[in-house]
Amino acid sequence: MKGNKKLITVLNSLLADELTAINQYMVHSEMCANWGYIKLHVAKRKQAMDEMHHAEWLIERIIFLDGSPTVSKLNTINIGKTVAEMINNDIGDELDAVRKYNEGIKIAREVDDEATVDLLTMILKMEEDHVDWAEKQQAQIEQMGMENYLINQTESPVK
Repeated sequence: MKGNKKLITVLNSLLADELTAINQYMVHSEMCANWGYIKLHVAKRKQAMDEMHHAEWLIERIIFLDGSPTVSKLNTINIGKTVAEMINNDIGDELDAVRKYNEGIKIAREVDDEATVDLLTMILKMEEDHVDWAEKQQAQIEQMGMENYLINQTESPVK
């Protein structure tokens, strides 16, 4: 099905964001594992997997619209050197993603592509969940202090 060129460009831009996020979350996840922060490792790995699904869905949609997915473009990856930097970098990127998905939804509505609206809305909700998680981490750090927060991250996750 021939899709709108402007919308395909937007979808490819979102795809670049998702591919960048996968890399950033995976590096952050492995850094946390190396430091022994198992809960953070698991949480960051799950977020990377969410971003992989987003990328997959965007690729599927671009191909369905007879576009060519651009998978070789990455944006700047913001690797934090500390847990606080990681969380701050990730929340900034997630807030940017929320803004971009809202813009993408507007464009999809303008070109009467409700299936793309539905897809972008589903991903938007997941990105909002990532923002919510990061904001909770920031609140915990502020309320209990970094040392106590990190102690809580060393425990094995509940299985």
